[in-house]
Amino acid sequence: MLSHRSHPEATPLSMTVDRSDPAAPLIRVGGDLAYTTAGPLRAEVDRVLADAPPALVLDFTGLLFIDSTGLGVIVHAWREGQQCGTALRLRAVPRFLATILDMTGVTGLLARPLDEGLTAAEGAAGHPAGMA
Repeated sequence: MLSHRSHPEATPLSMTVDRSDPAAPLIRVGGDLAYTTAGPLRAEVDRVLADAPPALVLDFTGLLFIDSTGLGVIVHAWREGQQCGTALRLRAVPRFLATILDMTGVTGLLARPLDEGLTAAEGAAGHPAGMA
């Protein structure tokens, strides 16, 4: 149950980056965020985090599908942000993604303050969920 579609990865990943607010760069993600398409988003997250902005915003308005690799990119962005002092914020989260984030414990992980410094495995180990 990853989305309402039956053919994953049928839509290429689309991504735009808006750095007009240097304190909170925005990456808009659309299409399918999956094993075969996640690489460019992960690379862009790393490029943005290299500047250690106070926040990084991922906007999922156009997201149609996500698999475990795509979910891993979100966790990667959180973990790397923790290391450089960047808060990760998710925006326009579709219902199917919100459900996956809740079921996997990632919602609770994302809600943790920057100074807790937990690993992704520790954070996903059943802590209460709340949207960041």
